[in-house]
Amino acid sequence: MIKLIATDMDGTLLNATQQISEENKQAILEAQSRGVEVVIATGRNYQEARYVLEEAGLSCPMICVNGAEIRTAEGILTAANAISELDAKVAAMKLIEHDIYFEVYTDKGAYTNDKEKSIATLVDIILSANPNLDINEVVKAAGKRFEHGLAHVVDDYEKLFADPTTVIYKFLAFDFETAKLAAVRDELETLEELAISSSGHENLEITSINAQKGIALEVYARSKGIDMSETMALGDNYNDLSMFKRAGRAVAMGNASEIIKAQCAHVTASNLEHGVALAIREVLAEKVQ
Repeated sequence: MIKLIATDMDGTLLNATQQISEENKQAILEAQSRGVEVVIATGRNYQEARYVLEEAGLSCPMICVNGAEIRTAEGILTAANAISELDAKVAAMKLIEHDIYFEVYTDKGAYTNDKEKSIATLVDIILSANPNLDINEVVKAAGKRFEHGLAHVVDDYEKLFADPTTVIYKFLAFDFETAKLAAVRDELETLEELAISSSGHENLEITSINAQKGIALEVYARSKGIDMSETMALGDNYNDLSMFKRAGRAVAMGNASEIIKAQCAHVTASNLEHGVALAIREVLAEKVQ
């Protein structure tokens, strides 16, 4: 019997316009009303994840920044795994050497040293996956990060690394040249204290080796007295694999690649077809039997 459901956000819970559909919302509310824990497990930082949940009228505990943070539904931080200052500097240096754009995720939100590049990159990624969307609407949605104070601009990342009051959780690197990403990934994987994953073909996500969704899910489940066999994990990409390996029920989205689907015993509909809602209602139906 499933007692805990963990769902990724982008490409999973969220639709093409980065919102939670009414179908997915109602399924989550139904699960919660029936005593099933629903936790968000996302690569987003807390500020950006919370904004999307509040916009939908939902309240859930969160595993943020790929497992770098675990927070209660009220936003209280219960666990954190940061990147050391030394590893942060080395990772940044390697990304710069390969001329790869990246953003830095911290306990205070996401930072970029190029606002225009940040918006343009997000627009390109959304449109490449959803070519039928109105470009003006996509640009507007991408700009919300800055309008609502979810992302910040800094002229030099060194200021973040040197600030003792700032906790570095993740580097999110973007490039449409996969060979460049592969090259820098090979170099970064030599750093034993870092974990390298991705949430799309055009990015790399660099975190502490202990900041992985699956590890955080196991910690959260244990805190609730729930066995991992009683958990379900939903996702669509490589940064969800650590959850799939540990969860009792691993569910890939219909929009996931065949490689990801092969790692899961179950496949639901795509994120544009409310696949999360379908998967949740399926396990709720099993709970009644």
